[in-house]
Amino acid sequence: MRGWGVAAALAGALVSAGCAGPVSKLPTASPTAIATEQYRQQLAAVRAYYRDLGRIDNVAFRIRTANTRFCKDKVAAEIGLFAGTMRSLPRKYHSVAGHTLDLSWDTPRAISVAAGSPAAIAGLEPGDDVLSLNGAPVPKTGTVQWIADSVKKNGTAPITLTARRDGKQRTLTLYPVMGCSIPIALHASPIPNAYSTGDKIVIQSGLLRLAHSDADLAIVIGHELAHANLGHIRKRQENALIGEIGGAVIDGGLLLGGVYTGGAFAKYFEKAGARAYSIEFEREADYVGAYYAARAGYDVSGAENLWRAFALEVPSSISLATDHPTPPARFVYMRKTIAEIEAKERRHLPLVPEPAAPRTPVALATGL
Repeated sequence: MRGWGVAAALAGALVSAGCAGPVSKLPTASPTAIATEQYRQQLAAVRAYYRDLGRIDNVAFRIRTANTRFCKDKVAAEIGLFAGTMRSLPRKYHSVAGHTLDLSWDTPRAISVAAGSPAAIAGLEPGDDVLSLNGAPVPKTGTVQWIADSVKKNGTAPITLTARRDGKQRTLTLYPVMGCSIPIALHASPIPNAYSTGDKIVIQSGLLRLAHSDADLAIVIGHELAHANLGHIRKRQENALIGEIGGAVIDGGLLLGGVYTGGAFAKYFEKAGARAYSIEFEREADYVGAYYAARAGYDVSGAENLWRAFALEVPSSISLATDHPTPPARFVYMRKTIAEIEAKERRHLPLVPEPAAPRTPVALATGL
């Protein structure tokens, strides 16, 4: 193995000697200067991440608590608090979170407090130490999940929370409210995207560049919550299975005739089934999600401009429709949805999405 290493080093040296290099005299920089700048950029990245997470928490709290009736059995009590220690954060943030978020290793601290939430109403603020809930010490690891589980188990009964600010300990009483319990995560990614798995919602940070206002962000979160509430992921999986079964029947028939397809028809129709109604599901999530945002008190007028911003970010999407409508189509449909919502607001009618006309069995068959 040692001989191979020497040979590889010699080969690398020969290749480097033979390759063309730069012709300019480049400035020199010390490793220390580069390491210092690296640390500064890491600090800025962590600050931006948790600033964006706090913004999402604010909007998500309003969306989830205003639309509990649509979440069916996926509801739980919540208090609008995100707290943690250095230990409870992802390992990649450990080196800078202490300076950026002013966290300690052992004492949980409020990182964000949703505006208008029970925690905010009780007087809790970001930076406060969160010591105990109903007398139970808040753990220094797994803090976020422990708080969520404790509040869920407690329900809407009052919670006694012990907090500390500037060295002074105080006892607060929180009155939890019910909200949609599907979690919302922020992923650091330049790609402007968001998606729902049915069990959670993921917002990629690149999308926040396009959501200039909290109303825009409410449209995005409402859209993904609508996917979860309307069972779109499950329906797509069922449609894919129906397509796969249909294709397998064809594969089997051809095999009986002596033609081996390798499951080609099953695979093709599985993909076709997954795409069935995909665009309609996206349109429905846009439609229902706009209602969710309006029900949470957001002014959705002009929210259709989110799709013009998306088109500028991803120009190829303007005329290419795959499993999503094009931005021009979404812009036009969203404008119509907003007009419908505003008409109901003027007439003081309930902000509830209009139900679709019942489908006939024939329509269902031809749709797939």
